[in-house]
Amino acid sequence: METFTIKDIARELNISTSTVSRALRGSYEINPETKRLVMECAERLNYRPNPIALSLKGSASRAIGVIVPQIANYFFSQAINGIEAIAYNRGYHVIIFQSQESYEREVANVQQALSRKVDGLLISLSSETSDVTHLQEMQDKNVPLVLFDRVSPELEATQIVADNFGGAFSATEHLIQSGRRRIAHLTIQPWLSITRERLAGYRAALEKYGLEFDETLVRYGTFGPDEVGPMVDDLMHLESPPDAFFTASDRLAVGCLQALRQRKLQIPEDVSLIGFTNLNVADLLDPSLSTVVQPATEIGQVAAERLIDLIERKHRALPIETVKIPTELIVRASTRLAGQQQPLSVAHT
Repeated sequence: METFTIKDIARELNISTSTVSRALRGSYEINPETKRLVMECAERLNYRPNPIALSLKGSASRAIGVIVPQIANYFFSQAINGIEAIAYNRGYHVIIFQSQESYEREVANVQQALSRKVDGLLISLSSETSDVTHLQEMQDKNVPLVLFDRVSPELEATQIVADNFGGAFSATEHLIQSGRRRIAHLTIQPWLSITRERLAGYRAALEKYGLEFDETLVRYGTFGPDEVGPMVDDLMHLESPPDAFFTASDRLAVGCLQALRQRKLQIPEDVSLIGFTNLNVADLLDPSLSTVVQPATEIGQVAAERLIDLIERKHRALPIETVKIPTELIVRASTRLAGQQQPLSVAHT
């Protein structure tokens, strides 16, 4: 395969190589139209920067570290795809670590990333992480940091998240509008940012429709494969059992579906089920699963862009902020009763 260089792009567009180089780096000195033309030409020629050559020009490693709880989680695999696409186009290698939902392993991952001289770090916190001292210490060493998905208010860093509150609100509202009144919420560790935000959205929807928040309908879990069955048993034996379940993760959604079917409960006739999940087989389950989908690839792309901008210390680098990206409610058979006419897809902004 023929290898194209910056000189080829410059020749194609009849501009200088320095202009092409600055446009590819996203420099504020280059106008948006020129950037667009350069990026389109680079894509057409399949131009890719050489990270090794770039690293020889300075002390930078041209590598970024990415720490995720689990690559097997479909959300994180999608996010990594987004991260790698941006990093690759901007001439960076990606080094991926898994915390496996362990705080100790996350701390070790950070140390490993630093020992490999990464230029910056992207991280989504493990389910055990409530103390972020290891990340504050990393920031004290002036290593650029961006958090995504599971974040912490204790860190002064840019954070890229889905609109967890809005997604949970729209899921709960959909169940209420479908006639459900006793909505159970199965979620994960209470100290995680996504848990707090989704619980708040759930409660806000109940309040909007005049339904009392009942703490007995909320269950906190971890990620164990056999934990959902006992939760479902406990809830269904309440004096006033739930008529719907709203789950806050992939595993809880699938576990709840399995537990309800094992207990001969008909979905959605006996109980409705909706999950906050990016499962790519949600429409193939029986019944097909209504979901709140997070824009995982976009979250990864935005996180990578912001980190690389920090690394390159651009003159107009954006300030520290929390960026919220809209979720999408997709209604399928698990919440749709016979005869109901509902939209298949509703974006929440």
